[in-house]
Parts: sequence; structure tokens; C-alpha cells
Amino acid sequence: MGCVSVTTTAEQLVARSNRLGSDPRITNYAGGNTSAKGSEIDPVTGKPVELLWVKGSGGDLGTLAASGLAVLRLDRMRALVDVYPGLDREDEMVGALDYTLHGKGGAAPSIDTAMHGLVDAAHVDHLHPDSGIAFATSADGEALTAKAYGDRVVWVPWRRPGFQLGLDIAAIRAANPKAIGCILGGHGITAWGDTSDEVETNSLWIIATAEEFIAANSTPEPFGPALDGYAALPAEQRLEKAAALAAHIRGIASTDRAQVGHFTDAAVVTDFLAAAEHQRLGALGTSCPDHFLRTKVKPLVLDLPADATIEASIARLDELHAAYREDYTAYYEKHRIDSSPAMRGADPAIVLIPGVGMFSYGANKQTARVAGEFYINAINVMRGAEGISTYSPISDAEKFAIEYWLLEDAKLRRMPQPKPLAGRIALVTGAASGIGKAIATRLAAEGACVVIADLDLPKAQEAAAELGAGLARPEDVAIGIVANVTDEVAVQSAIDQTLLAFGGLDLVVNNAGLSLSKSLLETTVADWDLQHNVMARGSFLVSRAAATVLIDQKLGGDIIYISSKNSVFAGPNNIAYSATKADQAHQVRLLAAELGEYGVKVNGINPDGVVRGSGIFAGGWGAKRAAVYGVAEDDLGKYYAQRTLLKREVLPENVANAVFVLCTSDLSHTTGLHIPVDAGVAAAFLR
Repeated sequence: MGCVSVTTTAEQLVARSNRLGSDPRITNYAGGNTSAKGSEIDPVTGKPVELLWVKGSGGDLGTLAASGLAVLRLDRMRALVDVYPGLDREDEMVGALDYTLHGKGGAAPSIDTAMHGLVDAAHVDHLHPDSGIAFATSADGEALTAKAYGDRVVWVPWRRPGFQLGLDIAAIRAANPKAIGCILGGHGITAWGDTSDEVETNSLWIIATAEEFIAANSTPEPFGPALDGYAALPAEQRLEKAAALAAHIRGIASTDRAQVGHFTDAAVVTDFLAAAEHQRLGALGTSCPDHFLRTKVKPLVLDLPADATIEASIARLDELHAAYREDYTAYYEKHRIDSSPAMRGADPAIVLIPGVGMFSYGANKQTARVAGEFYINAINVMRGAEGISTYSPISDAEKFAIEYWLLEDAKLRRMPQPKPLAGRIALVTGAASGIGKAIATRLAAEGACVVIADLDLPKAQEAAAELGAGLARPEDVAIGIVANVTDEVAVQSAIDQTLLAFGGLDLVVNNAGLSLSKSLLETTVADWDLQHNVMARGSFLVSRAAATVLIDQKLGGDIIYISSKNSVFAGPNNIAYSATKADQAHQVRLLAAELGEYGVKVNGINPDGVVRGSGIFAGGWGAKRAAVYGVAEDDLGKYYAQRTLLKREVLPENVANAVFVLCTSDLSHTTGLHIPVDAGVAAAFLR
């Protein structure tokens, strides 16, 4: 090979990887890997040394950067062939790769590194295209590969990824000089080339040829004829039914550990569920290792028509869930060996509802969304395989060997510890500014998914975008919605949007509010009604709608009221505001008494006047309160601070801190409490 600089080689590889990884037809998120071979000057010897750059373990092709490449000395990597102890001990070779790294080595080498290093080609792509996996999972995939590709693409029988597979593909490459790649049975494709452009062209040709072959030869109804009563419901009804079922399904998926959900009613899903063969195919499960590691070996599929009632659907889902857990436990017990890791949970990651769509679950929103994307990949694979042959995934024994692979388990254990609120879903009202925005920001920083509800939709969406800034999909962290808490229909819509966005609800913060600073004689009935509608009625409506979800999920939860020191402190010219805050404060006690049996904690926070960043104070309340106390409006925060025991101004972040503490496990046994966040106002001490 000619001498190519490390910068040029890495840049070419990253650019190619990003192009390939950005198209879901070509490969799925974090699936597949790419490599390039070249040379650079060894700083120790001053002589050229041949290197392998390959996507590291756990990386994603679409977002790959140079830092995500593993860099190995090719001579040392290939020398591992001489010490390979055989198939029974091939997992040891992953650790041996550490001794072949060049310099600081970059990212950790993946299990597929041998495939890239041992194949005699300068550039290699290993991808998971739907069309390629359709060939790979067809019952007569070998014959179809020969028919579609001739001698340009070679069939490789299923073998678990590892060193031996690398040896196999290297031998196939050597024995088939006309071949540009291979179909890996049950798995995906691998292509090679002398240049980066050539291997990319070869990869795309293999994929396009598979797509064209399937299109030209597929049966007209690969999933069978339509089932009466299983067609997709009209869009509005789909979403309504999905929202009605979401909390219960999330509870099912979170029996072993809390999960975040994702919902899609994409036509690819509803069309699959409307066809006669969807139950048979669903039971066969997925095949590509990247697929079932995310989706579990198979989904839970509701076996009722689209117009089944919510009550009937829930009852049947409970029955199917019990059977699913028994089946998964039996699968684990049948295939486990003494060294197998402990069972990670027996709940489904994918739940399919005919006429409605798919719920997918994971430890966070991104993982849940990606699991759903992977199952859509699996549907596409099954369509292709059934169209040209019969879908025949790898065996359960092979699936188990990968799902509970010690190397895969070690990768999971290397992942960082989850944040305190990981897996929790929060709805914060009045969260586009001030206290609410600070609360939403803190909850998101601690790992929660957050719904920012506010009357001002653009500001709510802007605040949500800030929380997800820097992410490819900011909505994986937060979304902004419009919500008028005084309107019963609008409140239910906010709850439904939360359920459809994140699958459930764990934490509600009643923060929406306004304030009218008027004396008794100046306060009109309209003032009184407005103040009480927003905070007393609004908190009641939000808590009632949220409690329905929390009870249905059976996961406990938190309802937190942002009340005020004014709920216990009598100040001048504040009759409507203080009275409604007292109403909220007693709602806390009443709901704590009522919801405790469901594991739902209800607590309140009593701040003193929070001036900085407050929409209420900026909207005129600050000027009126400053006039009452005879100080300049700009000095109101300082005035409030000086009347406290600690002489400190209360900031939105101080209130957010209290919310965080209340919903952590450290206060798991605390309910019906009001926490003062007022820097010490003696007149507002709780008695």
C-alpha cells in the first residue's frame, strides 16, 4: 500500500461513514462499521508503519468523528492469527486487540475489528441494510444471492461476529477474486474495495441490487391478505386510543425497571399489523444482532381488532404480558449457561397495537426511539424476505448467545451510571420562563424527559430547544406545548401529548400562575375568579388528569405544587393571590392523603418573592409590590432579601433545587410536606 497520511485516511473514512450512516436504508443507528488501511510515520522509528482505522465499539456511522476510530498496527493485528486459540475461546481475542493499538489507540476496538483487519482490501464496509438483511434471513438466501449477484457477491453462512468470522471472510475474499462483497447469513452485508470511493460504490451497488431484485420478484402480498377489522384507524382515533393505552402499556414495559416510551403510527407499522401474517412473523422475532439487542427477541402483539375497547385491550394486554414474561423466562432458562449474566428483565421492548401503531421502550427517549426504528427495519426485512422466500431468522439459541454475550454484558457495564432522574418523565406547567423554566432545566439536567407547558407556545418550544441544544434530536430531552390550565380539555390534551411524546408520566409540577396585587376593596369578582381559575382550578385539573395516569401506570410518582410563603403569611393588598395559594397548599395535603396508597407523593414548595427572571414580576406585579413596600422596583429583590433571616435573595434555581430533592429517592418517604424556600421568613414558619 502507498503511504497515505493519517489525516487524509481518517478524513476520508469519516466522510464515507457519515454518508453511509445518514441513510436508514443503508444501516441503522449505531449499526455496522467501516475501515481503512494506510500508513504513517512511526514517531519512534521514523519509518512508515501500516495501520488500520476502524469505527470503534459503540459508535454511530452517521455521527462518527475521528475520535470515534480505533487505530491499530496492522502487522500486530494480523499476527493474532498465529495465537488464535480457536472458536471456543475467540472472545479472548477482543482483549488481545488492545495490544495491537497504535499510540493512544483512539476508541475501543469492536468485535468486528478482525473482519476489517484480516480481509485483504484497503477499505471495508460492514452494513445492515434492510434489503441485504432480507436476503440474509431468507430460507434460501444462498441460492437467491447467487441468482441476484452471480460471482460478484458471496454467501457466508451465519456465524456470530468475532475473530473466526473475520478469518472466514478473509478466506472467501481470497478464494473469490471477482467478488466485491458478501451477504452474511442472518446478519447483513460486507463490501470491500481498493479505494474509499470504490468500497462505497460497491456497498451501494449491493444494496441497490437487493432492492431491485426484491421489487422485481416479490409476491404482491408478502404479509398475506388484509385482516378484517385490523386496518389503521383514522388518524385522530389512532392518537386518541394510543394516548388512552399509553400509561398502562408503559406500566407493563416497566415492571422490572422504569422505561421511557416512544410511539409511532407510521404506515409501515399499521400496514404490517393489518395483514394476516403479522402474528406469525412477530413471533419469529428479529434476526440481525443490532435489531434484537434493541428490540428484544420478539414483540408483544395485541391480538384484538382495531375497534377493541380500551377496557378489553387493557385486560388482554395484561394477559399477554403475563404470558410474555413466562415465555421470556423460559427462553432464558433454556439457553443460559453457568457463565451467563443474570436475566436483564422479562418485559417487552416493543408493543404492537393493531389499528393504532407501535410503542417502543428504553432507558431514555433516544433508546426508546431507536428501538422503534430498529423494529421498523425488522418489518422491512420481513417484507423483503417473505416477498422473495420465507423469513427465517437465526435460532433462539444464537439470539441468546448474543443477547447474553459476556462481551455485550461488559459493554453495558462500561456505560456511565444513569443520572438520578433517568427514566422519569416530567410535566411542568408555566415553564417557558422564570421558576418553571428553572425547574424544567434542573430536571432535564438530572436525566428526566421534560414537557414544557405554557400559554406561550413559541416560548415553550424555545425553552425546550435550549434543553436539548447540541443533540441531533433535541426532542429526545424536552418538548414545548401550549396549555391553558384553566381549560379541562386543554389540560387533558397536555397530558395526552406528554404520553405520546415520552410514553408516560412520573412527575408533575403545578407551577403555572399569575398574581394580582390589589387590596380587598380593589379586587373585583373577575380578579378573584381569574386568580383562582389559574392556580386553584388549574392545579386541580392538572393533578386530577395526571393522577389518572399515575394510578394506571402503577409506578408511583410525584405531584409538586409551587405554592408560596403567602399561603401561610398574611400580607397587605394580596387577598386573591394569597387565598388561592392557601387553596393550593391544602390541595397538597388532601392529595397526599388520597394518593398515598398508589405510591404517589404530593408535596409543595413555599418560595418567597422570586423577582429575577419572573414573568409574574415583569408583568406588573413587581411594580405594584414595590409600591406597597415603598421601594424602587429594581430594588425589590434586595428588599425581600433583607427581610429574611439569611439576607439572601430567592432565585428560580433555588426553587428548582427543592423540586429536584423532593422527587429523588432520598425523600422517598416524604409526602404532604411544604418546603419553605424563602431564605427564612419567620412569619411564614410552618406550624
